[in-house]
Amino acid sequence: MVTENLQQIKVSVSSLVVRNGIYQAVLEYYDENGKRQQPWRSTGLKERGNKKQAMQKAEEIRANLEKELNLKAQNNSKSNNNSSDILFIEYLFYWLEIIKCNVEASTFTSYRQIANNHIKKYFTKNPIKLVDLSVIHIQNFYNELMTKCNLSANTVIHHHALIRKCLDYAFKMDIIPSNPADKIQRPKIEQFISSFYTESELNTLFEKSKNDPLELIILVTAFYGLRRSEVLGLQWDSFDFENKTITIKHTVTITNTEGNNRKIEGKDRTKNKSSYRTLPLFDNIATKLLEFKEKQEAFKKDFGNTYNKQFLEYVFVNTQGKIIRPDYVTQHFSILLENIGLKHIRFHDLRHSCASLLLAKGIPMKSIQEWLGHSNFSTTANLYAHLDSNSKKKSAEVLYNALKFTDTKKENEESESSSSTNN
Repeated sequence: MVTENLQQIKVSVSSLVVRNGIYQAVLEYYDENGKRQQPWRSTGLKERGNKKQAMQKAEEIRANLEKELNLKAQNNSKSNNNSSDILFIEYLFYWLEIIKCNVEASTFTSYRQIANNHIKKYFTKNPIKLVDLSVIHIQNFYNELMTKCNLSANTVIHHHALIRKCLDYAFKMDIIPSNPADKIQRPKIEQFISSFYTESELNTLFEKSKNDPLELIILVTAFYGLRRSEVLGLQWDSFDFENKTITIKHTVTITNTEGNNRKIEGKDRTKNKSSYRTLPLFDNIATKLLEFKEKQEAFKKDFGNTYNKQFLEYVFVNTQGKIIRPDYVTQHFSILLENIGLKHIRFHDLRHSCASLLLAKGIPMKSIQEWLGHSNFSTTANLYAHLDSNSKKKSAEVLYNALKFTDTKKENEESESSSSTNN
């Protein structure tokens, strides 16, 4: 993409302040009109023990904002000059840089992975200018994904969502007259059928995973139906041992930074508002957690100054104090299942196992929604309606009793008996 000789906008970190216990980066720059701007950006880091990390995060936020502002300025210039020369694939990565600061790191990582794989390969082989991109070009791309690449309809839909968002931005910036992705016939969503363990299989897993590094993680995940990011995000202040509650309020994810370096990211946010939830803490789990904490204290003494102090607030750290990585959980869980001889399921399927067990025990779907932290009832219903045999049986019983179905043979026999008696 051709660059313009534009005056570069410089962004600086004016200060680092604490608001509501979280470090905030106060940035400063002069816009294209020479007007001073001072935006605030949250680092997502708590005040206690995170000043150094907050300063590093503030610098990262500053650099991203500076890049975003200059890219937008460049785009404004291009919209009046040579936007017709921009290839679609160039513009896609250009747009990714613009939105980088405005989406979750995990979301950006997902977007970039999608772009770097099939989209980049196809549109590099088939270079099409952004202004020339049509419905048929995009449709042909989706057809190739499904026929030659054997991707599922749901995966193609993820590609479509990314392309549509990218083109929507170009439309709003008046670079293209309309969004061709709006006219695409998307593949039909394939119904997801989750894998899960039965009650017996879960108990076998608990028994066979004793003394494994994932023992307590597996137990807590399966019992509460947690997402991987939620269980790894548990901190000691998530538990109220006196009032016997557990609050899901923090998550840990892994993202790809520049150069495909993988980075652990913790944040005081859940997937959605409903995911922030407080659940009862049962005595057996509380006991195991306290035992686990005692072991951590022992490891702190054993390793002394070499013990990692960065993750002291977190429950699930290794013997050296380093937080347990999400990718390690996924990989080790698979190895564990193979070693103990249980059928293979994903770690996330422990969450589905929890839901299926609740359904089997007659717990209403609405209660399961609240337990799992789904944003709406339809999500829960769509995932688990096929497992809800109890409600179907109850429905059948209600209909049977209401409509007064009778056994015709038995009815005739009773009628004949009555006639014989009367005679």
